[in-house]
Amino acid sequence: MQTRKQAKISSDIARVVSEIIFTEAKDEILKSVTITGCKVSRDLSYAKVYFTSLSKLDRKILLKEVNEASSFIRGELAQRLDLRHTPILEFVYDESFEYASNIENIIKEIKEK
Repeated sequence: MQTRKQAKISSDIARVVSEIIFTEAKDEILKSVTITGCKVSRDLSYAKVYFTSLSKLDRKILLKEVNEASSFIRGELAQRLDLRHTPILEFVYDESFEYASNIENIIKEIKEK
């Protein structure tokens, strides 16, 4: 369970990373990415940033593009957030929306039968 400080920093990171991608990214692949959440480690040195995309691109391509831009995003994050140490960012594809959609389709099929 995250402490209040971790939760605050996590939400700030998610918000600012989303802003950076929306305003600063020049790559159209990055602009198709939506940040869904963030979790910060206890010592605040590491952050997992969860994202999803509505584009039809393969997850591996999206993950590669976002992780290649992580050093740029981390640098911008350091300038915008007042943290002693900016955490190392790891981007993770969030599969929860696809999982929920799949379950919804299964429930629809059961109701139709």
